[in-house]
Amino acid sequence: MNTVNPIVISTWYHGERANEAASNVLQKGGSALDAVVAGAAVSEEDPNVMDVGYGGLPGENGIVTLDAAVMGPGGRSGSVAGVGGVVNAAAVAKKVMEETEHAMIVGEGAKRFALKKGFQEKNLLTEKARQRWLEWEKDPEKSSAWLSEQSHNETLGILAMDQKGDLAGACTTSGAAWKIHGRVGDSPLIGAGLYVDNEVGAAAATGAGREVIAICGSFLIVENMRRGMSAHLACENALQRMIDRHGGDVEFQVGFVALRKDGETGAASIMNPFEFALFHDGKNRLAKAKAMLDKQTSFYNIYR
Repeated sequence: MNTVNPIVISTWYHGERANEAASNVLQKGGSALDAVVAGAAVSEEDPNVMDVGYGGLPGENGIVTLDAAVMGPGGRSGSVAGVGGVVNAAAVAKKVMEETEHAMIVGEGAKRFALKKGFQEKNLLTEKARQRWLEWEKDPEKSSAWLSEQSHNETLGILAMDQKGDLAGACTTSGAAWKIHGRVGDSPLIGAGLYVDNEVGAAAATGAGREVIAICGSFLIVENMRRGMSAHLACENALQRMIDRHGGDVEFQVGFVALRKDGETGAASIMNPFEFALFHDGKNRLAKAKAMLDKQTSFYNIYR
């Protein structure tokens, strides 16, 4: 059987390091699914990434909870939402996929499941994140965060193609900063934050979760590619649908990455900047995606 050159594409600056871990798996002949989970773990375990895993910004109550999903080439998926005390949410989602007949496990049940499967419990709130939360607590307008999703979220979406040509993806996040306890975004929702069809392609999202959910964003992108669109145009088409839903008056950020079965990749966002990392032909690089609107997001880089 002929082998193909592995490809990894992921969201944001920390995707570059995630790609390195994923590509190491792929270049040793590992599966796309194992690769994306290994890549996700890099961001999840980095306390300086304040939107994913350990070090993520907490909800309104000062508690960090995580959402994650994985989807493999066979069409199966697994996800967890609102899980606390466990760093590697994407790996837990993989366990849901492989060792249960469930699609999603949430909250305390997800944590119990993870501990039963051998994951170690850990306090996810770092001192840096706690200080950010205390600053927010002092804000007299703090409740406005519940009425919008303007707080920027650099969710890690990571897609891979292995040497067999199989596709897989993962999406992992600590969710919107200061969220109402129990809020779930698009990241763990198959078809919204992540979708993989091994015959067509894969897509992943980052940004305002409610907007991605409203158009089933990642599923839409894969269906666009099924109809023959390039990976880049498929992303732009989904973003344009969001913009049109709001009559062009858009103040939120969403970015997508996509990977077609033929190896073509694409990325696009509503506003500038949106970074993505691409591993292709043995090289890993960080790039800026083209924005649909000539607007600058006001909340980029605020929590780094």
